[in-house]
Amino acid sequence: MKNLIEQILSTTIRPMLQYDGGDVELVEVNEKSGLVYVRLQGACVGCPFAQITLKTRIEALLKEKIPEITAVEAVE
Repeated sequence: MKNLIEQILSTTIRPMLQYDGGDVELVEVNEKSGLVYVRLQGACVGCPFAQITLKTRIEALLKEKIPEITAVEAVE
């Protein structure tokens, strides 16, 4: 699952974030619970829209592509 998540991040999500000066790093995947932990970077750090981006773009897309994912959480 981790490789598939990395592929989705690299091809779909990162280009969108990098266009605005941000980025995302995959930190951990708990395949048992379906939780994915990411670290937002660059312009995403401290951005007032970071949580919206995390939930409506990153989490929604990953859950659509990988139904086993239950949630995506940001870590510092």
